[in-house]
Amino acid sequence: MENTTWMANYTVQSDFDLVGLFSQSKHPTLLCVVIFMALLMALSGNTILILLIHCDAHLHTPMYFFITQLSLMDVMYISVTVPKMLMDQVMGVNKISAPECGMQMFFYLTLGGSEFFLLAAMAYDRYVAICHPLRYPVLMNHRVCLFLVSSSWILGSVDGFMLTPVTMTFPFCRSREIHHFFCEVPAVMKLSCSDTSLYETLMYLCCVLMLFITMTVILSSYSFILFTIHRMNSAEGRKKAFATCSFHMMVVISFYGAAVYTYMLPTSYHTPEKDMIVSVFYTILTPVLNPLIYSLRNKDVTRALKKMLSGDLSFRKL
Repeated sequence: MENTTWMANYTVQSDFDLVGLFSQSKHPTLLCVVIFMALLMALSGNTILILLIHCDAHLHTPMYFFITQLSLMDVMYISVTVPKMLMDQVMGVNKISAPECGMQMFFYLTLGGSEFFLLAAMAYDRYVAICHPLRYPVLMNHRVCLFLVSSSWILGSVDGFMLTPVTMTFPFCRSREIHHFFCEVPAVMKLSCSDTSLYETLMYLCCVLMLFITMTVILSSYSFILFTIHRMNSAEGRKKAFATCSFHMMVVISFYGAAVYTYMLPTSYHTPEKDMIVSVFYTILTPVLNPLIYSLRNKDVTRALKKMLSGDLSFRKL
């Protein structure tokens, strides 16, 4: 009889309850408005940056091609989690079905993994541009750029295809409350009533491998870049090269730091509140900050933006 009751509960209760940010806030309405404004800023900022790069012939370079892909990933990344969270708060519901949870998990894993590899590709691009400027057009031709970008998307999707099915096939016979604002793997795994230690170890090793490969590329690239900048005779050249790289490193540190906390630190360091704060950083703040980081101090982008705002459309070359 107990087995029959357990199976009924297990099969019927297919929905999860997302116990998210607003339940932890003393001012949920204000928080909802702030997050909505952040969503608008991220979507508009990244979309404008994509359009500027597409329309201005002066921005048709490998670096801006990678920035376009980063902006596209950020638009998709924030759209996977935040609109549903805001809609649930407005409608007064907090449920998500198992298929929806799996789709959300797959897309955020794919986009997050793709961004890891894309940031490594961007670091390599800056290395070639600064350390081998004469060979840059050859080493970073259009075919190479397409290969690096497509590889980033493919490797990121491998992450999603590998982790999502395994996570969602575990039996969830405990509470259906996910103490998070979206279906993140560690938060969902806490609901499983089976032994997940082996899977968690494999997931940890997978993350370590992915971080090791990408961080090796990034650290090696910037080590050579710093050495080259140090040997530059031109003070203006040193300043420009250092500024370009420092912006990229800000993005790398924020994104990788959040991933290390979420997937590599022991569970003793985690609490639901801390996990949600860290997730806010890389799901909401990073998509908001990226277009600002890559545009405010970038003379080419600001010049293109001024042309667009002034109505001068002659700079377009589609």
